[in-house]
Amino acid sequence: MSFEVLNPGMLTLLQDSGRIGFQHLGITTGGPMDEHAFYWANRLLGNKPDATQLEITFGQLQLQVNAATTLAIAGADLSATLNDKAIQPWRTYAVKPGDVLAFGAPKSGLRAYLSVAGGFECEPKLGSCSTVKREQLGGLTGLGDALKTGDILPFTATTEFTEQRTPKWAIPDYDAPLELGVMPSYQHASFSHDEQMTFFTSEYEVSQNIDRMGYRLSGAPVKSSLDGIISEGIAFGAIQIPNDGQPIVLMKDRQTIGGYPKIGCLSSLGAGQLSQRQPGQIVTFSPMDVADAEVERRLFNRVIFG
Repeated sequence: MSFEVLNPGMLTLLQDSGRIGFQHLGITTGGPMDEHAFYWANRLLGNKPDATQLEITFGQLQLQVNAATTLAIAGADLSATLNDKAIQPWRTYAVKPGDVLAFGAPKSGLRAYLSVAGGFECEPKLGSCSTVKREQLGGLTGLGDALKTGDILPFTATTEFTEQRTPKWAIPDYDAPLELGVMPSYQHASFSHDEQMTFFTSEYEVSQNIDRMGYRLSGAPVKSSLDGIISEGIAFGAIQIPNDGQPIVLMKDRQTIGGYPKIGCLSSLGAGQLSQRQPGQIVTFSPMDVADAEVERRLFNRVIFG
C-alpha cells in the first residue's frame, strides 16, 4: 500500500497545508508554494483539503506503484508519464501494482502536485507533515528530509476510480504574462512617489536565485528612505527591498522575521502564481486593495471548500 521512490528528482517534498501557529517561536509555516494547484489536486480526489501530497519541483521524480489507488496531478506540466505513456496534469488517473509514474523536464510551470486518494500517510510534527529542510521539520522522517531513492510512501489502497478533470477556467497559463497585485503595507510610505512609480511601471525578471524561501527578481532598482528597520514578522508574499534595490518576494519557507523595508505584499494566490515562474520569465506589479484580495480568496475558497 505504497509508492517506492526509484528516483527522487531535483526536489520532491511531502507537503500539507502548512505548520500554523508557531511563527512566534521562529518556526515558519512551510506548506505548498502554489496553493491553487495543491488544493485542486485534493479536490479532484475528494480528499480533505489539507491531505498530504508531494510537491515536485523541476521534475525527474520516478515512482513504483505497489498498490492500487487513484491519483491526481495538478500544477506544472513536468512531462509526466505512466508506464512510458504521456499523461497531463489537472486530472485523475487510476494506477495498479507494477505501474511506474515518472516526471521529466518542465514544459510549463515549475512545481507539480501529486495527491493520492486519502492522502499520503505521514506522522505530523507540530501538527503538520509539511517538509521544511532548513528547520529540519516534517516529511517522512520528521527531520525535514527531501525524498530519496528507496523511500516508501504509504497510503490506503483503493480500487475505486472516478475520472475527474479540473475545469478549463481554473487552469492557469504559466507561460502567460504575469501581473501581480501588491497590497500597500509595511513600509510602503517610506518609498517616494517616484520610487513607487518605478516599481509599478517596470518589468522584473525572475532570477536564478529562487527557492522555497524567496524569489529574487531583477529589474529597475527601487529605494526606501529607510536605511533599515527593526526586525519584524514577515508574511507569505511580502516584498523586501534590500540595499541593492532588487525586490525579493518571500515564500513559504521564509524566515519569520526580517529587517529590510518592504514595499508591500502579494496575496497568497498571487505568490503561488509567482512560484510557477521559471528564471528568465517576466513579472509586473500593480496596486491591489486588501478588499480585492479578500474577495479573490473567498471566491477561491468557495470553489475548493464548498
